[in-house]
Amino acid sequence: MQRSLWLLLAAQLAALGGSSALLQNPEVVMVQTNQRVMLTCEAKTFPTNLRIYWLRRHQALSAGSHYEFLAFWDTTGKTMYGKEVTPEKLTVFRNSSRYTLSLLNVKPADSGVYFCMTVGNPDLTFGKGTQLSVVDVLPTTAKPTKKTTPKKKVCRMPSPVTRKGPSCAPLIIGLLVAGILVLLVSLGVAIHLYCLWRRARLRLLKQFYK
Repeated sequence: MQRSLWLLLAAQLAALGGSSALLQNPEVVMVQTNQRVMLTCEAKTFPTNLRIYWLRRHQALSAGSHYEFLAFWDTTGKTMYGKEVTPEKLTVFRNSSRYTLSLLNVKPADSGVYFCMTVGNPDLTFGKGTQLSVVDVLPTTAKPTKKTTPKKKVCRMPSPVTRKGPSCAPLIIGLLVAGILVLLVSLGVAIHLYCLWRRARLRLLKQFYK
């Protein structure tokens, strides 16, 4: 196809929002790397001797965005491919009025908006596009949290508890008394050591000032 025709196509794609005469499905698709993607283009109102062109726009629509010709399918069943596009990567086939673009082993570089298009005289008709996003890991959707209904409190009378065996109170009291005695002995030892240290210090000071 001539370069001037593709420049005209790019200008019309940038100016228009797509035609309902060519129905593309799905509108948005997200897949993981190395998966297969099937994009369809429905052309019911067109004659059977129709050529369908497939293009891709990598960037968001802007003055600097450009469109890449991928392939077209003609009535003889032949598929013509664009530059650096091979049948191992991309295939185009038809079933009645539905034209399908099949992408194999997709990579993140294959992300973009894919358009199907027909060439009239002099008009160009194209679909609204399919946004393809290829990611290494699909985002996980957070599960909705279930609202927990507060349980009603039921007041119950305390049931009498019968204790069996000997009481532990004397044992606990004995342990507390023993602990207090240990603390008192430790305190007395500490006071005694402090007094000895103070006396030794006073003697040293007296000898120093003589």
